[in-house]
Amino acid sequence: MNLETTEDRDRLVAAARDACASAHAPYSGIHVGVAIRSAAGATYTGTNVENAAYPLGNCAEASAIGAGVRAEGKTFRIAETAVWALDREGRAVAISPCGGCRQRIHEFAEDTRVRIHFPWENGEVRTASVNELLPYAFELPASRNGR
Repeated sequence: MNLETTEDRDRLVAAARDACASAHAPYSGIHVGVAIRSAAGATYTGTNVENAAYPLGNCAEASAIGAGVRAEGKTFRIAETAVWALDREGRAVAISPCGGCRQRIHEFAEDTRVRIHFPWENGEVRTASVNELLPYAFELPASRNGR
């Protein structure tokens, strides 16, 4: 796993912040953007897209992962992820990926040390590994999960 610099992290957070501006969140008012750096070095972004039938919406992480899978196919692996969220008034929201997205990131992570950066109080950016956010991730036996 290639551990990046603070400057690299800041670029990834900026890409997530940019993606956040395109979110479609008329119901919750929470606009989320995600930027994923793949193990191949490419960056993929995604936004949340809400629907009145809530389960039919997409989380930003799922959108970015979908873009990565589309571009890289079965070799797609996540090296690092950044999340950014704003409320209706454009203020940063302290938020980390939801449980389902933690599982998604885990399944595509290069390894369990993959870092996830997310906004916290007072403009701070927190960083945790996927293993710290999801210590007991669900995994099918190796013979069934296709990896």
